[in-house]
Amino acid sequence: MNYIISAILGYLIGSVSFSYIISKSHGFDIRSKGSGNAGASNITVTLGWKFGVLTALLDIFKGFAAFKLAQMLFPALPLAPYVAGCCAVLGHIFPFYMNFKGGKGFATYTGMILAIDWRIVVMIVIVSVIITLVTNYIALATLTTAIGCPIYFWIAHYDPWIIAMFVVLMLVMIYKHWINIQRIIKGEEIGLRKMKDHRVEKV
Repeated sequence: MNYIISAILGYLIGSVSFSYIISKSHGFDIRSKGSGNAGASNITVTLGWKFGVLTALLDIFKGFAAFKLAQMLFPALPLAPYVAGCCAVLGHIFPFYMNFKGGKGFATYTGMILAIDWRIVVMIVIVSVIITLVTNYIALATLTTAIGCPIYFWIAHYDPWIIAMFVVLMLVMIYKHWINIQRIIKGEEIGLRKMKDHRVEKV
């Protein structure tokens, strides 16, 4: 029962879509602009870096808070925080009140990793910045993280259930980024250097 509570708690925290809230405060639905994704990267595309960073920080906090809250509520269940954190990522990707069409989960995923071990986040940030600057695509940095984390946890001998949860998240994030992969192949993806050309007017 406590694992179910952790899952529900994490999902509800993760389902709060700050990109949707911020875009609505500017008079539009984030899902109708830019890439159509309800996440920090698309807020950056449409409203600029200030709002993009704000959205990213809030989304990171969701994953961190879900993990730490479950850890505090259920100290005797070492897997409960991981269940809550993973469900927070799923809540971000599939929020029930947005017809399950949310973001792609990278910031919330990073927040959960931050709660697990801040040193992993340092590696993620360094690798993500390098990949994004070299390739011009944030999506490739996200996919590298999603694939690399379960491999790292396997090498570091984490609990098999934890590895399994991260493999599930990896598959979900690959699925959510599939359209980005197709756009990159076709040369249609909005790259980092073209973001300023896709901002919308404030209303």
